[in-house]
Amino acid sequence: MLLASPQLGKLRGRLMERQPLADYTSWRVGGPADLVFIPADVDDVAEFLKHLPLDVPVTWLGLGSNVLIRDGGLDGAVIITQGALHNITPLQSNMVRAEAGVSCAQIARYTARLGLAGLEFMAGIPGTVGGALTMNAGCYGGETWQRVHAVETINRAGDIQVRPAADFEVSYRHVKLPEAESFIAGHFTLEAGDKNKLLANIKNLLEKRNAAQPTGLPNCGSVFRNPQGNYAARLIEQCGLKKMAIGGAYVSEKHANFIINDGTAKAADIEALILHVQETVQKQQDVRLIMEVCIMGKAK
Repeated sequence: MLLASPQLGKLRGRLMERQPLADYTSWRVGGPADLVFIPADVDDVAEFLKHLPLDVPVTWLGLGSNVLIRDGGLDGAVIITQGALHNITPLQSNMVRAEAGVSCAQIARYTARLGLAGLEFMAGIPGTVGGALTMNAGCYGGETWQRVHAVETINRAGDIQVRPAADFEVSYRHVKLPEAESFIAGHFTLEAGDKNKLLANIKNLLEKRNAAQPTGLPNCGSVFRNPQGNYAARLIEQCGLKKMAIGGAYVSEKHANFIINDGTAKAADIEALILHVQETVQKQQDVRLIMEVCIMGKAK
């Protein structure tokens, strides 16, 4: 129905109806969305939002690494940034601009090659700049917003504005964003560093990550936040939940805060396992684990 709109027909990107979202999530599950849009660039996103009816909900996806989309899919439109909003450019001698679809690993390597220090930790985040800005993603002692100077946001009318970092309330894995605005780029302030040492640091971080986490298998990254003074993985392991399975989903033996899709899982299997882990840790350890992953969509 919406594809028949003359305005939407003028878009330069790819617009699809009833497209399954499993191909756009790192868990490889997820039902269809009414519309999936892969834009040509930021201007194409603005054009899309400008002509999209305001009553149509919009969801943004990068690598889909921090979301569980239920088997019934999503109402409304989904904008895919990964592979689309992919530009990185220097702004000043110590600042770079990265669009929302740039992978965290990509910006870490890009800045290191420029001899700019401060974002090496992002090599260990399995997502995009847009997602990292949205949830203040972090690892290995670093957090995204520690380096944010400003951001570019877009609203439902397609209007773009630059906002200073001071406009936002930032906390652990949370950023308060103005209503109906989404991140399309970030400006990051960095420091001069030794290119070779920075690249070596990234290599070491990735080796550490590969040794401790089930990389290469369908997962979303960490499922739960670390409670203050403890680790979610430790609590889950202490409950004997490693290798616990529901359907095609199981708790990783390598890292208990990861849930793996064995290739046959449905989103419902993963959600049921998340809830089982949460309830078991609450019962045995008297700790309520808070989900880091965002569950969205309709059950089938």
